[in-house]
Amino acid sequence: MGKKLGAEFIGTFWLVLGGCGSAVLAAAFPGLGIGFAGVALAFGLTVLTMAFAIGHISGCHLNPAVSFGLWAGRRFPGRDLFGYIVAQVLGGALAALVLYLIASGSAGFSLSGGFAANGYGEHSPGGYALGAAFLCEVVMTFIFLIVIMGSTDRRAPQGFAPIAIGLALTLIHLISIPVTNTSVNPARSTSQALFVQGWALGQLWLFWLAPILGALLAGFTYRGIFEDKG
Repeated sequence: MGKKLGAEFIGTFWLVLGGCGSAVLAAAFPGLGIGFAGVALAFGLTVLTMAFAIGHISGCHLNPAVSFGLWAGRRFPGRDLFGYIVAQVLGGALAALVLYLIASGSAGFSLSGGFAANGYGEHSPGGYALGAAFLCEVVMTFIFLIVIMGSTDRRAPQGFAPIAIGLALTLIHLISIPVTNTSVNPARSTSQALFVQGWALGQLWLFWLAPILGALLAGFTYRGIFEDKG
């Protein structure tokens, strides 16, 4: 279990540093910024690379919602949920600290820019209201878990799951960055909210509740409809 938790810690560290780091450091860089598309790809690449690196150790959840969804789909034991979630949140928090230390090396840096935190209403990149943000996070996480469970099913082509999962997360970000800055991951949301504080902590409940709800619905749905009963 120690190896599994260590892998989840390092994997979530990489997801937050790579994904949120691209948003904070590179998205709007003058003249060479990578924009929404670049940030979306960065998040997908973090999961793809870590799935190959640690998938055989911990399953490469990197996300409390994924752990809950796999538990609902009977792919993950409930006794391991707490440990995985703690490792994921701590890994994300350390990444946010490293990102803050790097970003604050620029004279123009300020947490008032959002620090890639997730939000709704006036803190949504596109000004989307709470209801739209909640629905978006539920649906995007639902699809993410369906892709994860389907691509890792023993009937699926072997060895390609990390590619499908990484591309799915990229597509999810391409769709939903304007709505919530894309969470689908409570650990990722918590890591940035710890530094932004204020409104980000006040809205954090949505980015725990909605992704976990979407993941649970996906786990039960896949198990009930698509799982091989043989």
